[in-house]
This record gives sequence, C-alpha cells and structure tokens, in this order.
Amino acid sequence: MALKKTDKANLRRRYPILAEIGLIASLFLLIVAFKVKYNPDSAFLIPEQEQVVVQMEEIEQTQQIEKPPPPPRPPVPIEVPNDEVLEDEALDIDAEIDFDEPVELPPPPPPAEEAAEPEIFVVVENMPELIGGIEGLQKRVKYPEIAKKAGVEGTVFLQFIVDENGNVVDPAVVKGIGAGCDEAALEAIRTAKFKPGKQRGKAVKVKFSLPVRFRLK
Repeated sequence: MALKKTDKANLRRRYPILAEIGLIASLFLLIVAFKVKYNPDSAFLIPEQEQVVVQMEEIEQTQQIEKPPPPPRPPVPIEVPNDEVLEDEALDIDAEIDFDEPVELPPPPPPAEEAAEPEIFVVVENMPELIGGIEGLQKRVKYPEIAKKAGVEGTVFLQFIVDENGNVVDPAVVKGIGAGCDEAALEAIRTAKFKPGKQRGKAVKVKFSLPVRFRLK
C-alpha cells in the first residue's frame, strides 16, 4: 500500500504563506536600508596633491634675414664637333736667321684709277652748237592745222641728248601746249644737227634743252 503524507509533512499547503512572509521581510529590509544614513569614515578620504604651477617664459621671435640668391652658374661650354683634323707641323727651331738676307716685300698696290667720267654730261667746257641756229629750226617746224584753226600759240620746251657725232638722241617734251604742236616740235628737232660738245678736247654726250615757239601771223 502506498503511504500518504500527513498534513504537517505536506509543505505544498504552506507555500503561499511562506511566500507572503518572505515578500514582507524583503520589503521591510529595503525600507530600512533607504532610511539609514551612510557616513563614510574620514580614513577613506583621498588626500589632494598640490598642483605644481609651471611658468612659461616668453620666447622672443627672431627675425629671419633673407640671403641674396647665389649668382647664376656660368654656361657650360659645348664642344662643337669639327671634322677637320689638325696635323702636327714640325717646327724647325734650330733654323738660323740671316739678318743680311734681303727681305721680300709685297708688291706695291696698283695706282688708283681716275674716277670714271659720266657718259652723259650736263655742263661741259664746249657746249653743243645748233647748226643753222634757232631760226633755222623754227623754219623746219610745221604749224599744225588744228592749232591754227583753234588759235593755239605758245612755246614747247624740248630736252634731248647730243651725242659725240652731233646727232639728237631721245628727244622728249618737258612742257607742251598740245593741239599737235608738241609732235611738230619733236619732228623738227629730230632732223636738227649740232656741233658736239667737248670735254678736255674730247667729244662727249651732253644733255641739252631748246624752246620751240608757235606764233600765228
């Protein structure tokens, strides 16, 4: 037969009462712990150490002096290649000098040539002379009909060169009057003949000027 516990030995019935007693006891101890004042002993105080004050000295700021820049470096010489090969020449140091031997002097310079005279002169010693004079030239001038009808009168100035033979070369009108008179004056001067001008007794080319007049009767 199974044995049954007695009421005194059965602890399960007392669990609620024991729990309430434990809870009340724990609350009581907690209340007492909050109300009790805690005064710590002075022996547990940590002594404070005095701090050492360090004084910092003021450092004077030094002024930095700028040094001048160094001079630029000289350029490095560059060797230029040279294809020429220099041959060592043998010098005759033992050669004797004969002071009595005549010294060869360079040839004298050629005499300076006289300044070349110009091919065409403006002024010469003997100026060209018109053969027959101005009157003979005027007789050979043909008065243009257009100038006669228009009543054109005036003087045509011509310039030309008299060569070594007395012929007229390159005649030109310096100042004309038109109406065919300029062309008539050129035709007349081309047929003229001069005595050539001379410089130092030699016939030369001379630049010459002449006027040709046109007048109606």
